[in-house]
Amino acid sequence: MGSGRRRVNVDVLVVGAGLAGLHTATLLARAGHQVLLAERRSRLDGAIRTTGIFVRRTLDDFALPPGSLGPPIRRVVLYPPSRRRPVTLVSERDEYRVGDMGALYLDAARTAAAAGVRVLLGTRYEGRGRSGFLLAGPEGPIRVRARFVVGADGARSRVARDLALDRNRHLLTGAEEVFAVEASARPPTFHCVLDPALAPGYLAWVVDDGRHAHVGVAGYADRFPDGMRRALARFSAAAPGLDGVQRPAGAEVERRGGPIPVGGVLGRISCVDGLLVGDAAGAVSPLTAGGLDPCLRLSEHAAAVLDDALRAGRPDPLAHYDGAALRARFRGRLALRQGLARVRTPAAAAAGFAVLRTPPGRAAARRILFGDRSFPVSR
Repeated sequence: MGSGRRRVNVDVLVVGAGLAGLHTATLLARAGHQVLLAERRSRLDGAIRTTGIFVRRTLDDFALPPGSLGPPIRRVVLYPPSRRRPVTLVSERDEYRVGDMGALYLDAARTAAAAGVRVLLGTRYEGRGRSGFLLAGPEGPIRVRARFVVGADGARSRVARDLALDRNRHLLTGAEEVFAVEASARPPTFHCVLDPALAPGYLAWVVDDGRHAHVGVAGYADRFPDGMRRALARFSAAAPGLDGVQRPAGAEVERRGGPIPVGGVLGRISCVDGLLVGDAAGAVSPLTAGGLDPCLRLSEHAAAVLDDALRAGRPDPLAHYDGAALRARFRGRLALRQGLARVRTPAAAAAGFAVLRTPPGRAAARRILFGDRSFPVSR
């Protein structure tokens, strides 16, 4: 994909080659703008941090390569701390598919390069200088003069810091193991365990689509009783839904982990010099912690705003990229997130399941897990 020269002039510098950065860069290049994308990883199919769960609305609205998606999942099982009397919900439609994220990143990078994006791998964003942005690549330092910069550099965005934009303060920490499973008669299922002693403030999960199993935990880092790694080890040893599954060991198990922003879309995500997308913008569902649908939708909004600004020759259109307006539409889920964060004992979680087993409780769970709502972006 090439390497940069010592000095580069472009319309837009995109920092980070996750789905948000790749999608934004591709859309801008297709609109005729010069785009440089810098990614610190030397391989896009390594150091993956997301489970890769795509919801139905994303699958309906975005052209993802079908060969990189696992079988559809319609079944979700919710477990209390005791694991007894779980609540099973089954949709009449295909609700989830788990993506092969390495393959998806590589496909998105090829699409970006074909659109004209200059993709620099193994290239770190070093910060903002007096006359541009500084990168450090395999062949040495690169100074980039760009009209705008896009921070797609994750939950702890350095671009956000340099542009004096809002930064994520409410973070979960998650870790999971991923391994191949043999085909069986088990229906593809998303298992969720709500146990604050195991996953404080969030949940533990098993996603088994019949090809791969993802076994993970996430929660507030300072509230894991024995640390997140031990919590994952304890859960993995007795995770639901995997009875009789032959588990590989060693290099056959992929391990992932990283921070998950759950404070909702940040208020100030743009300025006259650039904007934020994806995790950097807090574009993650506060309640479910799902971020792939929001990152794609917010990236389209970002690309449209930047295109307007570049064509106008002034930054005024970036004022329409307003996180506060989007945040207002997440009040309900932010309130639910705060409620979940306050569940600190297994007894409290068990009491919540008493409500979940009622018809109104099941209906509410179905709306959250199988609803038609998506990330609310409007121009």
